[in-house]
Amino acid sequence: MGWLADERGLERTAANFVPLTPLSHLNRAARIWPEREALVYRGLRWSYAEYHARVSRLASALAGMGVRPGDVVATILPNVPAQVEAHFGVPACGAVLNTINTRLDVATVAYILDHGCAKVLLCDTAHLKLAEAAMAQMTGPRPALVEVADDQAGLPASGDWPEYEDLIARGDPAFPWVMPQDEWESLALNYTSGTTGRPKGVVYHHRGAYLSAMGQVISWRMVLHPRYLTIVPLFHCNGWCHAWMIPVVGGTVICCRDITAAAIYQAIADEGATHFGGAPIVLNTIIHAKDADRRPFAHTVEIFTAGAPPPAATLAAIEPLGFNVTQVYGLTETYGPATECTWKDEWDALPPDERAAVKARTGVAMPFMEDVTVLDDALRPVPRDGASLGQVMHRGNGVMKGYYRNPEATAEAFRGGWFHSGDIAFLTPDGYIKIADRAKDIIISGGENVSSVEVENVLAHHPAVALVAVVAKPDPHWGEVPCAFVELKEGAQATEAELIAFARARLAGFKTPKAVVFADLPKTSTGKIQKFELRARAKAL
Repeated sequence: MGWLADERGLERTAANFVPLTPLSHLNRAARIWPEREALVYRGLRWSYAEYHARVSRLASALAGMGVRPGDVVATILPNVPAQVEAHFGVPACGAVLNTINTRLDVATVAYILDHGCAKVLLCDTAHLKLAEAAMAQMTGPRPALVEVADDQAGLPASGDWPEYEDLIARGDPAFPWVMPQDEWESLALNYTSGTTGRPKGVVYHHRGAYLSAMGQVISWRMVLHPRYLTIVPLFHCNGWCHAWMIPVVGGTVICCRDITAAAIYQAIADEGATHFGGAPIVLNTIIHAKDADRRPFAHTVEIFTAGAPPPAATLAAIEPLGFNVTQVYGLTETYGPATECTWKDEWDALPPDERAAVKARTGVAMPFMEDVTVLDDALRPVPRDGASLGQVMHRGNGVMKGYYRNPEATAEAFRGGWFHSGDIAFLTPDGYIKIADRAKDIIISGGENVSSVEVENVLAHHPAVALVAVVAKPDPHWGEVPCAFVELKEGAQATEAELIAFARARLAGFKTPKAVVFADLPKTSTGKIQKFELRARAKAL
């Protein structure tokens, strides 16, 4: 099917077929823009020529340490230049990159190092105790540890381990990169931050990362030479593939180690940051920044936000400050963002509240995905009625290879020819997805489904509320009822009764929270609120 009658001489050759890999992006950028600024961190600056040479030195040095194609090289690093360099340097020697969340507990890090069979571990000085304790708990061979010192952040080398810059110095800047022979070869290994059980190892291939990088350039409407600020942790879905994306357009990566309002405003005002990604909590950090931390800037900063559906109130509050927000959605299993709330011209004239409500929708498939939709339990599309719930399903080149050393979980995740996200959503009449909840976060009260996201969106409009999370609280009569955990804005006051009344005026009775708890909300390193902790607290109330 689809072949000409005579295809002789039309075979794939080295001239007309090259496996897709994000390594090609940096090779090309270094040829076109060798003198252009590629990487910036606290006064340190590298051109594309210097960046490419350092990546080559890293690949060479790792190979010299015995790292072979298919081996795993792990990192425990914040958003520092070494983490960006590892995204190219590790695969450039044929190895697989495993970026580990710096905020995990010792036992989980030990499990990941064991399960992934890491051969080398690049570790930031501030996280050495975590790495050392995790290696002590390992049951298999321990990786060779290389310390990544950070003099700019006041973290000089401890002297206890070989140091990263010494490793780089030993490498060959002309080292020939090990390019994949098959674009299905493994590029990265990312462990899910699962709240129950052991994390699963999500495997990325070169093809998916290449296409994700290209597709997000289109989705973000990028032109040449953006200045990208690393707010999304590079250990989270490889920073949504953005380190691989920026060389496509000859951009600059601005590394940000500590995510604060002051650091964000400084990067925008002094380094000219034009783009960054972040969870809604990052948007709130900007909105509620102290006057002393704010800096004036003249350009519009483009933000991709994901991790949780942003309340419309948050979107309405941040855009007048000089930011344009696009909601994106995805999972570790989809290389990060896989859908976007693609804007339509006819929405420009909407009143501000309606514009914000439209922007809060989850959106449509990005260009590198074949399809992202909402299906029922029988894998049939739900009606486009803005109400019928189903599960978000993905299909396309932006879906993982599967879970490492876990064929059963892989088969279940891909059942019926779709990747099952576990997210509950509906379709609007124009075909846009709107997340209602994670499957485990739906509250079933007296037989009625309550979307925690819907209740959170209502409470977020209260002028005293900074952050809110809603979970199920066990109830002897209804089975479970909504319980809201609230962080108030600095200097603001509100009572439980006041917030319940505020919600009751805007929601059906069964959706109204029956309890409000004022507390600091537990968060992951990526800004997601840890609802499993809140469910445990609600159960104990």
